[in-house]
Amino acid sequence: MAGSPEGPLKGKVAFITGAARGQGRAHAVRLAADGADIIAVDLCDQIASVPYSLATPEDLAATVKLVEDTGARIVAARGDVRDRESLAAALQAGLDEFGRLDIVVANAGIAPMQSGDDGWHDVINVNLTGVYHTIKVAIPTMVKQGNGGSIVLISSSAGLAGVGSPDAGSVGYAAAKHGVVGLMRVYANLLAGQMIRVNSIHPSGVETPMINNEFTREWLAKMAAATDTPGAMGNAMPVEVLDVEDIANAVAWLVSDQARYITGVTLPVDAGFLNK
Repeated sequence: MAGSPEGPLKGKVAFITGAARGQGRAHAVRLAADGADIIAVDLCDQIASVPYSLATPEDLAATVKLVEDTGARIVAARGDVRDRESLAAALQAGLDEFGRLDIVVANAGIAPMQSGDDGWHDVINVNLTGVYHTIKVAIPTMVKQGNGGSIVLISSSAGLAGVGSPDAGSVGYAAAKHGVVGLMRVYANLLAGQMIRVNSIHPSGVETPMINNEFTREWLAKMAAATDTPGAMGNAMPVEVLDVEDIANAVAWLVSDQARYITGVTLPVDAGFLNK
């Protein structure tokens, strides 16, 4: 897939967290194909409460190659969304190279669904505080530029519905994803005067390593049995999981000029999960 120098995001720069694989990689590749240069950040390390394997430096290198194959430029760095200074340093490396910032995709997240209290703390720190840190490090540059911009927060269908198990990690996941909606709504109002739009996307299950591992599959099977819901995710449409490109398409639209007056919106991309 060749990047388009005349694409809808030509001249834009996008900052994407959790970019080493899964949804984050798909967002990076799609926005690059639409003409944007990419600042990609990922922890590339394990978190103790997360039972499945997280991304590696090799995964991040693969994202770099895929973005470069589109013809776009990319600056990739390891950074921890839980640590604002670490995240700011990763962003600054990209700003030093590209000199601007137009798009933010706060995508980094974990799902320690069967974990205890340690899972609660970790998922709040990554999925909620990490999103807050991402917004905070990006805002000064976007406001100073005076060119507006778009911030997309990746939440979940669990951010708009009371779904989950009694496990502390699962409760924390839903709480964090609901909290992302609060961040989105507040910042959509705070930044509207600067023409910076803030929206959230709410996928149901997506075909990524976060879902496609033995631990999450086991948890989903228990959830399905407990609720007598056919299919792992219980979508209304007859599809068990979505493709990463389905979410990346929504991101690409929200950050484009086609959505230039859309802000403060919770956008489900969920095969009807929330409408049941």
